[in-house]
Amino acid sequence: MRPVPPAPSPGAPLRRRTVAAALMAAPALWLGSRAQPVASRRATPAQTEGPFYPVVLPRDSDHDLLRNGALNYPEGQSAWLEGSVTDLAGKPVAGAQVEIWQCDHAGHYHHPGDGNRADRRFQGFGRMTADTEGRYRFRTLRPVAYGGRTPHIHLKVKLGQRELLTTQLYVADDPGNPRDFLWRSLGEADRAALTVPFAPGSDGLQARFSIVLAA
Repeated sequence: MRPVPPAPSPGAPLRRRTVAAALMAAPALWLGSRAQPVASRRATPAQTEGPFYPVVLPRDSDHDLLRNGALNYPEGQSAWLEGSVTDLAGKPVAGAQVEIWQCDHAGHYHHPGDGNRADRRFQGFGRMTADTEGRYRFRTLRPVAYGGRTPHIHLKVKLGQRELLTTQLYVADDPGNPRDFLWRSLGEADRAALTVPFAPGSDGLQARFSIVLAA
């Protein structure tokens, strides 16, 4: 006679079910930990356009604000501003047009509302199209304070004819930030999203500003 296999202990089925459930849950937990950063992404907060957006876009409006036509701008601290444009799911927004504008080292804009007093060597406004990875890069000036405003750079994002975002970015640890009415109006998380360090690099200061669009 063949030996009769021993009867399973009363707890065996429960243990097998527990192990099987754990194995099924493990991939979900692993995927969940990967998905969490995407789920926690926040849209870049909007801010006012301000009064000095160009009335007429300059003839030279490329990515290099320190070169206006044949003129080079030697004043202030040169800086590279770069980043990426993505949606809330982290997908690059290829083809998004990124625009920036700011005052020169003396605090003047190329704008009739400011008397058109900006240094003519400073381009003052730049735009470029984000690449297939959503990346953009500008060569510009570390912003300076003027007229009660802390240093800031204005930024606008468009896609085709749609304007998707207008905001301002600020310099981390600048002593003028706490006195600036627009910076103070931001909540803590929004301040963190719009305030970036301008750190020394091999070719001037380096600043990274990631743009997350709500739609």
